[in-house]
Amino acid sequence: MASRDGDKVPCAPAEIPSELRGLRMTRQRREVYRVLLHDRDHPTANEVFRRVQEDMPTISLATVYNCLDALVDHGLVNQVNFDREPSRFCVNLTPHVHFQDRDSGRIHDISFKEGCRLTDLLDLPEGAEVSRLELTIRGTLPKGS
Repeated sequence: MASRDGDKVPCAPAEIPSELRGLRMTRQRREVYRVLLHDRDHPTANEVFRRVQEDMPTISLATVYNCLDALVDHGLVNQVNFDREPSRFCVNLTPHVHFQDRDSGRIHDISFKEGCRLTDLLDLPEGAEVSRLELTIRGTLPKGS
C-alpha cells in the first residue's frame, strides 16, 4: 500500500507556498490544503470543514467547498466518488486505486505493482488514450490491517 489511512504528514501552513500550480493560496485554501495533507484519510467536505474549524472557527462550509473546488480544479487534490456517498478528497496524486474496507468504511490508497501498465489489465480499444483513472475496490481487510 502506498499509504495507510491515518498516516499523518505534518505540514505547517507556512510550508505551503503562496502559489501552487497557478492558484493563489489564500489563508483559507492554505488551511484546507494543510488539513488534507495532515490526515490522508479521504475526508468528505463536512469532515474537512470540522477539522479546519479547529484553527479557523469563523470559516463557513461554503468557503471550504470553494477552497476544495479550487484545489481540485488546479490539480492539487483529487475528488473521489463512491456510488451515492458524499465526495471525498485525496491528496495522493500518484497513480493508484482506492480500496474501501466494507467493515470499517475506511479508504486505503493502493499502488500499482512496479512495471504494471493499465494495458496489462484492460483491453482498451486501439489508440485509446486514458486521461483519468478512477478505480474503487470494495472488500474486507484482515483484522489488524
